[in-house]
Amino acid sequence: MFTWLGNAWFLSCRFAKFAAAAVVLALLGAASTLADEAGGEASLKLPDLSKVTFLGIDGHKLLLFGIVICIFGLGFGLAIYSRLKNLPVHKSMRDISELIYETCKTYLITQGKFLLILWVFIAVVIVMYFGWLAPVQPVTVTLPIILIFSLVGIAGSYGVAWFGIRVNTFANSRTAFASLRGKPYPIYSTPLQAGMSIGMMLISVELLMMLFILLFVPGDYAGPCFIGFAIGESLGAAALRIAGGIFTKIADIGSDLMKIVFKIKEDDARNPGVIADCTGDNAGDSVGPSADGFETYGVTGVALITFILLAVKNPTVQVQLLVWIFVMRIVMLIASAAAYFINAFIAKARYGNADQMNYEAPLTSLVWITSAVSIALTYLVSSLIIPILGGDESQWWKLATIISCGTLAGAIIPELVKVFTSTESRHVKEVVTSAEEGGASLGILSGFVAGNFSAYYIGLAMVLLMSLGFLISNLGLDHQMLAPAVFAFGLVAFGFLGMGPVTIAVDSYGPVTDNAQSVYELSLIEQIPGIKGELKKDYNIDVNFERAKEMLEANDGAGNTFKATAKPVLIGTAVVGATTMIFSIIMALTKGLTENVNHLSLLHAPFVLGLVTGGAMIYWFTGASTQAVTTGAYRAVEFIKANIKLEGAASASIADSKKVVEICTKYAQKGMLNIFIAVFFATLAFAFVEPFFFIGYLFSIAIFGLYQAIFMANAGGAWDNAKKIVEVELKQKGTPLHDATVIGDTVGDPFKDTSSVALNPVIKFTTLFGLLAVELAVQLTAAQQSTTLTHILAAAFFVVSFFFVHRSFYGMRIREDATH
Repeated sequence: MFTWLGNAWFLSCRFAKFAAAAVVLALLGAASTLADEAGGEASLKLPDLSKVTFLGIDGHKLLLFGIVICIFGLGFGLAIYSRLKNLPVHKSMRDISELIYETCKTYLITQGKFLLILWVFIAVVIVMYFGWLAPVQPVTVTLPIILIFSLVGIAGSYGVAWFGIRVNTFANSRTAFASLRGKPYPIYSTPLQAGMSIGMMLISVELLMMLFILLFVPGDYAGPCFIGFAIGESLGAAALRIAGGIFTKIADIGSDLMKIVFKIKEDDARNPGVIADCTGDNAGDSVGPSADGFETYGVTGVALITFILLAVKNPTVQVQLLVWIFVMRIVMLIASAAAYFINAFIAKARYGNADQMNYEAPLTSLVWITSAVSIALTYLVSSLIIPILGGDESQWWKLATIISCGTLAGAIIPELVKVFTSTESRHVKEVVTSAEEGGASLGILSGFVAGNFSAYYIGLAMVLLMSLGFLISNLGLDHQMLAPAVFAFGLVAFGFLGMGPVTIAVDSYGPVTDNAQSVYELSLIEQIPGIKGELKKDYNIDVNFERAKEMLEANDGAGNTFKATAKPVLIGTAVVGATTMIFSIIMALTKGLTENVNHLSLLHAPFVLGLVTGGAMIYWFTGASTQAVTTGAYRAVEFIKANIKLEGAASASIADSKKVVEICTKYAQKGMLNIFIAVFFATLAFAFVEPFFFIGYLFSIAIFGLYQAIFMANAGGAWDNAKKIVEVELKQKGTPLHDATVIGDTVGDPFKDTSSVALNPVIKFTTLFGLLAVELAVQLTAAQQSTTLTHILAAAFFVVSFFFVHRSFYGMRIREDATH
């Protein structure tokens, strides 16, 4: 393991030096021509927020109150964290959850070191661009600050991911223990509290960081700091999402296949893969979504800020829109907290003493209540903050309506997802029916059907809501800015996130419910001598172990469904938000839509070729991430089969469990390294080929990525819950039907939790990094008055990218040699 990490470090450093050398060589040739020229991202200067008043308070002071709200949001998250920690739990269960946390800590520390290696790559380009090509004076002050904020972005993604793991590893054992009381409400409430803690903390931290840049960093270089921050958090999210997705599915497949091979039960304590599976639930389904959510909210905000600075020429309107955007982000926290308390009151009154409950029902009502509260506050606050925008008294309700289109999407899309992934879904039941006669083959085909149909309906829903935003943008916004439709799309993406903490909460619900089952089984609580008397004496519980397990399994089905509902929301935000960010590149390339606009056309061959190229990258990425899972799972299965002890042992040894974790970590990082370097150098290569080729490429990865991700996520969700129906409703564990649905689930694992979810941060990282990459290429071409050097560099960058594309399969193949 350490030898491999050493090799990875050597390779990364070597290619980082190559990148630095290549860019330095190019820039030295251009230095004399460009010494005094600044443009693109370097010219993003924030206006003075104190020059405009809102409700009698200047914009700067008004947003200072936002910091107070963020602190309250942090307090809300920490209060729930403290409450979870103090919930009752049996020692046997607490010990398991702490063991899971310790393995998660080891994984996160390793990933943290790995992130610093990857940061070298983007640091090189940031230094070249903001240090030499387009310096923001004084460079000795501004460049270190921009680099620091890129690290702050990474630290934000990493920090909220760590917090998420800590909260979830408290909640998993408390949920497992709550099941012993025989009432369903506590095992619904505990995971949701954990999710709200993470959601409120995540949004509060992200908003606090962005308010700091907006309010305290000088306007001359706050814009570049926002870009650096967004690139950093995007890098952190991409790395943690991809590596976490690979890790979790290696462990999940390795553990699940043992049920078929040895006919053992779910989460059998003798299976060395179960601890790794629990770690993976957190690495992939907690770390990844937390970092991804943090980055999504940040990058969408940066996209809108960049648009306003480039497309709005009136400084007063710029300030009005910037303050309005940030006030709406603050309102997001208030709306989510209020909706959570309203829903909690209703759910407790309805289910608090119930013996049976539909676990999906209160989660669904939470989403819709939050949507309603968010929309109401959007109109109210908009009418107060921007009653007149650029002399127009009607724009406030038009902008509020556009945001509300996105907020509605955040509620409607989860409902559409449930049509294809819920345990109540006819599509999911079709998977079970198919598998009854046709085994795994027909079950898998039915899952493909569910995924494909879901892409159609969700895609059309997004188009409908974006179209409504577009139509409203034609009602006078063109007098305030260039390309109002692009701003409308950005606001729709912003509205997607209008229920931010709640979206994160229902997504985080799943890993807790999944882990809770595992903690229950691994604790071996049923085998502890005198346990029934102990539970009665210490906790006043008359325990029914079978009922406890049934409730945990049923709740996990709801967790699976709501994990699935958040994925299209995040990927949809990435795609719609990317449109706004791509506009920033177009503005630079066309000098404010005054030149070369005809190159944004199917009549311009490079643009068309870029559209075709993007699809190739999306499908390679899907294959590369799945290959890493396949090879890693093969090694995990190989080790588990050789070392599992079913006779004479109550549980697997800690050493064997840690070995499986090590296998998962090794292949997660190998896969991540190949993918990141290939994507990084492909971005540079395609930006250097031709600027409008690159624009076509960015649009292409967004569109191909959207539909690929929706299809894969929902097909995987259908296979997952088909297995849950067989286990919970049909009670046919250990049967051929169960084996067939387990196989379908293992096919769906990398679909829903590796490839699909990682496309979101990959698209945003490519677009953000592309802002700098295409500027490098354009300025170099202008300096050289020729495309020769840029094309030579494009070829060199592509060779490096292609090497790692090739390596992502041929270097990751399953080999039979002993050294692997």
